Amino acid sequence: MVDVGGGVGTTLGIITNKYPTIKAINYDLPHVVQHAVPYPGNMFESVPNGETIFMKWILHDWSDEECLKLLKNCHKALPEHGMVIVVEGLLPEIPERTASVQALCDADLVMMTQCPGGRERTRQEFLDLAMASGFAGVRFNCRVYNYWIMEFFK
Repeated sequence: MVDVGGGVGTTLGIITNKYPTIKAINYDLPHVVQHAVPYPGNMFESVPNGETIFMKWILHDWSDEECLKLLKNCHKALPEHGMVIVVEGLLPEIPERTASVQALCDADLVMMTQCPGGRERTRQEFLDLAMASGFAGVRFNCRVYNYWIMEFFK
């Protein structure tokens, strides 16, 4: 499993403690992983090969163009049966007045002000990104609080 944008490795640590047979790579920029188990690199240039690539709260940081670069690199790094597991919020197609949607809209404002091009996306926008980067589709598996666990599959 490759955790692209894995930060200091907290998520991978939790996963590999529960499932010690998983071989894991924490892949992030050198200055980010300086205090973690290192596997530095630039995800816009390449992604390490793996059966599964995991990205939590990464795509919402970037424009559609940068997401396409990253997802194409992920597609190239996967075997034929591989997948990318994406954890992101999903904006509804039709606005809702629920607390969970309001929280995502607040996060969207943060993305717009702090990450040029970054934004929260709808289900269709994630599907469009997946298809444009070479994936056959997306499984929207389950929702945990405001976040969906999605599988981009070949």
